[in-house]
Parts: sequence; C-alpha cells; structure tokens
Amino acid sequence: MAKSTIRRVGVVLKTTSPEAANLGRQLLLELDRLGLEAVIDRESAQVLDSDDEIEREDLPGLVDLVVVLGGDGTLLSVTRGALGGTPILGINMGTLGFLTEHPAEQLLPILHEVLDGRAKTAQRERLLVTIETPGREPITRCVLNDAVVNKSALARIVALSVKVNGEFVSRFRADGLIVATPTGSTAYNLSAGGPILFPTLETIVVTPICPHALTNRPIVLSLDSTIEVRLESLSEEVYLTLDGQQGYPISTSDVIQIERCPDPVTLITHPSLSYFQILHRKLKWGERGG
Repeated sequence: MAKSTIRRVGVVLKTTSPEAANLGRQLLLELDRLGLEAVIDRESAQVLDSDDEIEREDLPGLVDLVVVLGGDGTLLSVTRGALGGTPILGINMGTLGFLTEHPAEQLLPILHEVLDGRAKTAQRERLLVTIETPGREPITRCVLNDAVVNKSALARIVALSVKVNGEFVSRFRADGLIVATPTGSTAYNLSAGGPILFPTLETIVVTPICPHALTNRPIVLSLDSTIEVRLESLSEEVYLTLDGQQGYPISTSDVIQIERCPDPVTLITHPSLSYFQILHRKLKWGERGG
C-alpha cells in the first residue's frame, strides 16, 4: 500500500457490542490526536454520542479509509454501496471473523501501518445482482458473499431454472440456490456442501441447497459469466437474500441476473496470516482428529 494520504476515516461499530463501543471511543481519541477527521455512520453515531447522519452504505464514498469494529456481518453491511477503492480495515469483535481478520488489541498498530503506507491489501470481487420485475424499475445491489434464493420456511422444495450466458444449464428442485463469490464460499455455500474457493480466484460458485436429485451438484463458473435465475414453481414466500442482510420477495414473473460487479472491495489484510492459516484457525480445517 502506497504512502497514505488519508484525511477522513469512517468508523463503523457492531452497535450491540459494548466492547466495540469502548474500542470505538479509543479510536476516536487516536484519530483526533493524529489530526484526522472521523466520520461515523448513523447507527454507530447513536452509540458514540455523535450527531452524524450518514447512511452506512454511503460511508465508503465519503472517506479515505473505513474501520469496522465488529464481525463479518458488520463488515458486509459496509460493502453494499459504491466503494470506489476505499480500503476497509476489519477489527474482529464478533465470533468467526473471516473478513474481520485483525484482533482488537492490534487496532492502533495496524491503523498506524495503514497511515504509514505499510499495510497489505487484497481485492475481493463482488457480484452485481439485478431483480427485473415487469412494470417496475429494476432493483440493483452488489454483494460480497452471496445471493440466495429460498423459502422463508423450508417445508417444500422450489423449482428454479438457471441459465449461464443465455444457455440453459439446469433446473434445480431444491430447498433453494446459492450463488457465491470465493469470499462467500466459506459462508452459506460451505454449509450447503459447496467447495472452498481461494479468495482471489475469478470465479462464481452455484450451489443448490438440499437438492431433490443427488446429481445436482455445485458448479464453479468464470467470474465473467452472466447467470440468470428464474422461479418456476408457484410457491409462496420465496425470497432473494443478499449477503444474509437484505431480502426481496420474488415470483415467477421475476428475473434475477447475477454478474461481476465492476467495483470490488479492498480489504486491509493481516500482515502475517495466510488464507490457509485463517482456515486452520477459524474452521479447524485440515487438522487431525485427537
């Protein structure tokens, strides 16, 4: 990372965590000491006794760096909108912490590494998801982890047809369907039996959830693919959920299109931990039984 020209720092908290709030106050004091402007999103501002009124998804476009004090869910909430290359530093105040790699006690040392231009960064691709409904304006969102189609209550299976670059691929009868990035491959995709993908691969994985036919297996596609998903069964309460945080009801008249988002996420990575070491720590992956 080049020598820093950071002047404005966005601060985002896991608002239900007292530990995150305390660390946030320490961060604000340090930023003030350094002569840097702190910009806080609306939700975090209520915890930190600030009057900032900025929506969380708008924050990256207004600052030079975003510091997230929370878990992966908190970091995902920052990556919904336009990012424009603004780096994100995730401090783990949650449980698993795949994206928020850095421990709380390392906040200030890592912050100074960023400001000195010594921090390592990595780009993570996002997916651009468009919901097209006849007679309505399309809904367009970007996701860092995944787009998931499933029922609100998984009592009955749904039928979903999938095309890639206009060519019919498969008709899935399943509890649902996951379309994930390599970053999201260790989230819902992994729980549904999908593969772990190295995070810098330019790929998309499509994974059925509990498919009715055992021959329906996950498929890995090029990131340059355009995926089209349609609901074919007349089921009630089927939703498209984006990064596990935003949900949209869908019907047989809707078309879901998923493709590469031209605006990736830039993460401040751990200076000494490799991706495989993170897998070992977080998932106990590759360890021998006792």
